[in-house]
Amino acid sequence: MIEQGFEVAVVRDATAAPRVPEGDGYLAAIINYRVLAHALWTTEETIRQLRMSAQQ
Repeated sequence: MIEQGFEVAVVRDATAAPRVPEGDGYLAAIINYRVLAHALWTTEETIRQLRMSAQQ
């Protein structure tokens, strides 16, 4: 999607990751999302952004 010009947001407190014996899978996922996504939002931030977009 990013390659097609879309801005991607990940809702970080609504995202899960696998448990891995080598470390923290969630932290690894969040680090990777920072590279792949336009933004990392909380659920509250996501709702606020969606409401603002709907008003425009």
